[in-house]
Amino acid sequence: MASDGAAFKSGFVSIVGRPNVGKSTLLNALVGEKVAIISPRPQTTRNQIIGIRNGEGWQIVFVDTPGIHKPRTRLGEFMDKSVKDALQAIDALIVITDASRSDPAERETVKSLAVGGVPRFLLLNKIDLVHPQQLLPRIAQYAGDGYDAILPVSAKTGEGLELLMQHLLGALPAGPRYYPEGQWTAQTERQIIAELVREQALFALQEEIPHGIGVEVLSMKEVSPTLTEIFADVYCDKDSHKGIIIGRQGAMLRRIGSKARESIERLLNTQVNLKLWVKVRPDWRNSRQDLKSLGYSEQV
Repeated sequence: MASDGAAFKSGFVSIVGRPNVGKSTLLNALVGEKVAIISPRPQTTRNQIIGIRNGEGWQIVFVDTPGIHKPRTRLGEFMDKSVKDALQAIDALIVITDASRSDPAERETVKSLAVGGVPRFLLLNKIDLVHPQQLLPRIAQYAGDGYDAILPVSAKTGEGLELLMQHLLGALPAGPRYYPEGQWTAQTERQIIAELVREQALFALQEEIPHGIGVEVLSMKEVSPTLTEIFADVYCDKDSHKGIIIGRQGAMLRRIGSKARESIERLLNTQVNLKLWVKVRPDWRNSRQDLKSLGYSEQV
């Protein structure tokens, strides 16, 4: 692919870290669009999510990844592989940690990712939750690890992100425009819509249910220039979960569908008629066939 000229700079930047440190919030903030779903639950992101930011003479392709964790299912193995793949063939690495908590496992993860062949930037995220007097000891804790820069940021408020962008632009090599200038994600509309439905399920349902949920968009039809009809299945692990997802007289499923529809309408810029059905797929997180049909890799 030809570049826009010798001065054009571009590159791939992966975002990695432990679960629930704010990787997806950071991706959305850097791209300026809702690319990845967010929730207060760990391991919300299951796949690599591509977000693209364009500027005058440059393009950065951000790769958000699942939280680093010990896999317990085939889905977990796929998520773990997604993280490892994201460390290959990149031009810079963002390692993100939660500055508002002290976690020995997170400390070990940060240390293990500090050294490599590309510029590496450590972000101490959620500084909006940390008293300034507590921040300096947090920074000092990581000072000897070998990162090119340690940057206190808040992905939620945007504090510190301008300085991060300056570091990233300084690390970009000369390269081509990998995606068209107006494109901000590599995800298909169906993938994004399925994730928007799952996002609302994560917010609405009980603690033990969300990780057993998958969403498959079966069809999308443009009924008119101002109305799109979408049919999707919501899968769960157990029969006992199906009734909870549907709720009394369908109230929970309507709540999930209503909230998801609002986000989908903003994405498509049309009114949306969203139809959801709940189906049971026992142990789908360990089924290669089910994982593939739900948009996860056949390589797991």
